[in-house]
Amino acid sequence: MATTPTLILVPLLHYLLIQLLLLPYQQHVLTLAAPGGGKWNLLLSNIGVSAMHMQLLNTDRVIIFDRTDFGPSNISLPNNQCRNDPNDLTLKVDCTAHSVEYDVASNSIRPLNVLTDVWCSSGSAMPDGSLMQTGGFNDGDRNVRVYKPCSDDSCDWQEFDVALRQRRWYATNHILPDGRQIIVGGRGQFSYEFYPKKAGADQSYNLPFLSQTNDPRIENNLYPFVFLNTDGNLFIFANNRAILFDYVNGLVVRNYPTIPGGDPRSYPSSGSAVLLPLRDLQGGANVTAEVLVCGGAPKGSFTSANNGNFVGALNTCGRIRISDPNPQWAMETMPLARVMGDMVLLPNGNILIINGASSGTAGWDFGRNPVLTPVIYRPNNPVGLRFEAQNSSSIPRMYHSTAILLRDGRILVSGSNPHAYYNFTGVVFPTDLTIEAFSPDYLDSRLIRVRPMIVSPASHSQIGYGQQLVINFKAQGRINRGFITVTMVAPPFTTHSFSMNQRLLVLTNSTGISASVTSLGGSNYQVRVRTPSSNILAPPGYYLLFVVYREVPSQGIWVQIK
Repeated sequence: MATTPTLILVPLLHYLLIQLLLLPYQQHVLTLAAPGGGKWNLLLSNIGVSAMHMQLLNTDRVIIFDRTDFGPSNISLPNNQCRNDPNDLTLKVDCTAHSVEYDVASNSIRPLNVLTDVWCSSGSAMPDGSLMQTGGFNDGDRNVRVYKPCSDDSCDWQEFDVALRQRRWYATNHILPDGRQIIVGGRGQFSYEFYPKKAGADQSYNLPFLSQTNDPRIENNLYPFVFLNTDGNLFIFANNRAILFDYVNGLVVRNYPTIPGGDPRSYPSSGSAVLLPLRDLQGGANVTAEVLVCGGAPKGSFTSANNGNFVGALNTCGRIRISDPNPQWAMETMPLARVMGDMVLLPNGNILIINGASSGTAGWDFGRNPVLTPVIYRPNNPVGLRFEAQNSSSIPRMYHSTAILLRDGRILVSGSNPHAYYNFTGVVFPTDLTIEAFSPDYLDSRLIRVRPMIVSPASHSQIGYGQQLVINFKAQGRINRGFITVTMVAPPFTTHSFSMNQRLLVLTNSTGISASVTSLGGSNYQVRVRTPSSNILAPPGYYLLFVVYREVPSQGIWVQIK
């Protein structure tokens, strides 16, 4: 299947967007001399650990962790603590931390104590706001760890030994409508299980699809892309194809076509994937669900990289309506080929594609030619006008890099360690312990007059399903009320080029058409929307709620849906 060519329109689109939004105030604004796409800021030069895994919590703190079996990190545990693990493969008494908590507000790091090995593990935020992490390597491969956020810096990891039925290393988690997590796959595990356990569902269950998609000695089906479809079934993509899976009855409901070209997109040929924004219409009925899979590595790339030949990455994206009765892939071409990239849903419904390399694969020193330029994908634009290259970073983000959305709309970017140990000299890509932020152009200071500011409800408000939600907000300047939207974003658990549980909903009013906006006088406005209609569309838990004017979002507030 031929792919659709793309255009790179950074200066033009950025310039036109800002000029359009500022049109009512143009007499007060200087003409932009050098429009660009986004801004980079180095936040900290050393956070002590390489950010292999990241999760934003509803306290606006980010849990970051690496693995534990490579020796000391670059940050000590507090109060002369040491980690005593007789099963550790490198350092049985270790007085350094392998996990940290990053405080967004103070731009500071606090070391945490994780005991057993969390290397290449998985997780998800739970309905109560805690982080539940599962599996890992060696003595940690069947353990579960929970981090319950707090406000006094007293919280730390709690560990539950041998809580899983199978070892879960390179698995994927997804939160379910009932608040449990399903844990899918892992190295050598062609199965799934649930946690927390409950009567009748405490076993491990075979999933033949995972063995069918396993390439001998290469795999190409680890960290499968898993999304909860709008019918309550799971879309599971591994290697180069996908199924729709009824996890309640253990049945494959549908086999999707192989992605055109047949090249692998799963680890170690690591592409990335997102569920495109869901628009909740007519009480949840007939909601279209689309998945976008981008990048990866051609067949044979892992073997070639192992032999010192670094094959060029894939430059295509496949887009498929997984809720259609006869779904087919539509292919598009990215401006830049990319493997080991991350895909981040932005508050305005666009997707940021960031990090990675243009040749090689995931694995120790198997990537080459870093891609320093992020790309924004606008899913609602016409085909051929969806990709827009952004300003480049100066820091390569290779294997074991991560990127997540923050409440203020910035993207937190960290990680990159393609080595078995921390290695800072004499290598092509040294271990990186920095943390930086990418600010998309919707955070341009010239847009402050049109940027909404939520007044109410208060952050951390609880909301129910299918209820009217009234949001009061301010905007400094005159706005066109027809261009206001409200979005809810689930903060994902991010590792190895995939953000587990990432989800964005566009909320509508009671008629299912659009948000209802009323002027309250001056700079005050009110918008009325309906909350998600079911726990299938929005599994219970904490979400970031944004008011968006055109493509410019407010700062988010936390809401808990239950």
